[in-house]
Amino acid sequence: MLAVFPVILLAAMVIALIDIIMRDDWQVRHLPKFGWILLVILLPLIGTLLWFLLGREYGGAAASEGIGSLLAQRGAQGSRSQLPPVPQPSTTEQQLADLDREIEYYQRRAELDRLKREADGDAAR
Repeated sequence: MLAVFPVILLAAMVIALIDIIMRDDWQVRHLPKFGWILLVILLPLIGTLLWFLLGREYGGAAASEGIGSLLAQRGAQGSRSQLPPVPQPSTTEQQLADLDREIEYYQRRAELDRLKREADGDAAR
């Protein structure tokens, strides 16, 4: 039972190190990446906890950052290209505005198609 804690700590430390290395510089808070790596290696328990609590940027985390990108690359069946991040609207108001613009686009497109059909009908006479 005592051997379980060191194994869990080692696994968490390895996950934290991979996560630190895989993240972009703008996704790391409070210390540079090298500082976080040293902290996790020198103080495994405290460094790992601090990394997951304070050091990483959680906003908008997708499969294109951190450990998720490693899994996404493996899931891409050997393709070397990294998937572009999917833009996520940040607020409900922004989502509604995007939907309104999309509805307006399709309405204008339908109107344009109707006008083209009418013009083609007049030209045939």
